Amino acid sequence: MISVQTIKRVKSLQQKKFREEENCFVAETPKIVEEILNSNTYSVETVYGLKSWIDENWKRFARHTLEEVSPKELERISGLQTPNQVLAVVKKPEISTNFQTIFSDTNLMLDDIRDPGNLGTILRIADWFGVKHVICSNESVEYTNPKCIQASMGSFLRVEVHYGSLSEILSQKPKNTPIYGAFMDGENIYQTELNSKACIVIGNETHGISKPVESLITKKIHIPSFSTESKHAESLNASIATAIFCSELRRRD
Repeated sequence: MISVQTIKRVKSLQQKKFREEENCFVAETPKIVEEILNSNTYSVETVYGLKSWIDENWKRFARHTLEEVSPKELERISGLQTPNQVLAVVKKPEISTNFQTIFSDTNLMLDDIRDPGNLGTILRIADWFGVKHVICSNESVEYTNPKCIQASMGSFLRVEVHYGSLSEILSQKPKNTPIYGAFMDGENIYQTELNSKACIVIGNETHGISKPVESLITKKIHIPSFSTESKHAESLNASIATAIFCSELRRRD
């Protein structure tokens, strides 16, 4: 049985304020927790699991602190509508930023992405297309948000996420590195020349790319609609646009 204090503390990590204070976050579901436990980058503080999960996995993860909880206790500390089998409290690692590495290949820059589901899906897309670095503006949602962790399906373990001023970071790029931005009035992505070693900038879900970052874009890119209807979707979801950009650049490698 876990204490009321522990329940309160773990539950508090659903909120950004307490994640920042504790420098910890929560991860749930067997797939994600087991990937974290096998990771060399992330350190797990405590794993809270149902008896069935503990019995099945304790030998593999005996070096970690495993604590058995009842279904009711798991429900009280979980952030999911339907709690799964296991939850882990994970320490956030320090990630150093090497700009030479970041600019040596395709990277994603996210300008004020606010939806944690979008960010998590973008990390999953980056993982799929072999994009190792995702740079987020300081205003973007934190990748340790529980909804982002869930949406990433473990991809946050394989993609380095950095935060900072995109304008300042872009000012450090090599002169020959192009910066592509997603715009409604840009060049057709399927008809324009693209370099795979580039910075891809995806803007805010509502307002797009901010003016300071827009001024640094070297080529505005548009994903055209092929709808024959006079009225069609006004725009694409940020994560879908990211997938199309990554797919098109990798196709041309």
